[in-house]
Amino acid sequence: MSRIYIIFYVLLLGNISFAEVFHLQPGEDAQQRIQEAMILAKPGDTIQLDEGVYRLTDGLSLAQNEVTVKGKGMETTILDFSNQLSGAQGILVSSDEVILRDFAVINASGDAIKVVDVDGIYMINLRVEWTNGPATENGAYGLYPVQSKNVYIEGCIAIGASDAGIYVGQSENIIVKNNSAMFNVAGIEIENSYYADVFGNTVTRNTGGILVFDLPDLPQQGGHHIRVYNNKSFDNNTDNFAPEGNIVATVPRGTGMLILANSIIEVFNNDFFENDTVNLAIVSYFQDTTDKNYYPHPRSVYIHNNRFKKSGASPDIESNELARMLFQLAENDMPDIFWDGLMPIEDLIFGQPDEERIMLGDNGDASLIVLDPFGYYLPFIDPINRNYQDYYQDKELIIPEIEINLPQDH
Repeated sequence: MSRIYIIFYVLLLGNISFAEVFHLQPGEDAQQRIQEAMILAKPGDTIQLDEGVYRLTDGLSLAQNEVTVKGKGMETTILDFSNQLSGAQGILVSSDEVILRDFAVINASGDAIKVVDVDGIYMINLRVEWTNGPATENGAYGLYPVQSKNVYIEGCIAIGASDAGIYVGQSENIIVKNNSAMFNVAGIEIENSYYADVFGNTVTRNTGGILVFDLPDLPQQGGHHIRVYNNKSFDNNTDNFAPEGNIVATVPRGTGMLILANSIIEVFNNDFFENDTVNLAIVSYFQDTTDKNYYPHPRSVYIHNNRFKKSGASPDIESNELARMLFQLAENDMPDIFWDGLMPIEDLIFGQPDEERIMLGDNGDASLIVLDPFGYYLPFIDPINRNYQDYYQDKELIIPEIEINLPQDH
């Protein structure tokens, strides 16, 4: 009987795969060794990057599920792509349940870390940076998950992206928490996405702090159910350095937060201050599109319990049309909150349905300007409304808290 147990035990052990750890150090062949580890790694394996600077000349790609890539810290383990010769990004991830943590990616020729079409990506304590400061030739995106589910970004730093430092696009079930973004065009951008919590972040010295966009001509649109809370967005006064033609090139310097054509958005318990154009703006998509399925106006936006301090001290009137229009309407008395008032013609005439209204709760002494499109074109109608009470509602949107189960080894 004991012999049978021994045979069974041996067969059982033969079917168990033990997780492997690839220990890597900097050196002349770092490119080959890291990429080889990413190819050979199996589910459950870890690629451990030791302290030091890894000088890389090509992009890296990871296509195996359930792999962890981790360093010794974002200031001590550095993947340096300054001499990158090929590849559209520093790191490309196309596999599920991947953990990236505790290292830096600097000076990628394109995007720093791109993640495409995955279910489960966990970016923790990463730094992505272009060290030459804000420049149009910098890569577009720092952390760049797109067309993915269960996106978790925590404790990261993004610096110098010519589009967005932290960008989540066409994705679902998203948490972006406790990060810092600075000297990007957009600090944090949630675009064409469903169900996102953005909280505990600090965004400063960008062109625009936090963007929540929905754009046409993309496979996923109609962004909805986004909560933005407990963030600090201040001093976002860096000149816009996005390449001409990019949608973020239209963001005014000095924007704390910009909501564009999204639905069911709750913005609460944030601090907005010292943004030189406007602390918070709500606008419709204003460019031509042939996308017949696209709805260009924001709906069901609730802004409450935020703290607004000084803004509008030096609006971006020389280079930005939106800022110039707002400055003219405001007659040099710039508001904390601006809504362009655009909506379908039937809503302009009869009013928005209750479930689609732009709503303001208690935001202290926040000031407001809402554009009246009729008044903007007809001289006998006041083009703006500053009456906060016209939009005041004491209610709550029912937006569920996002839950993402982190892997045990996170």
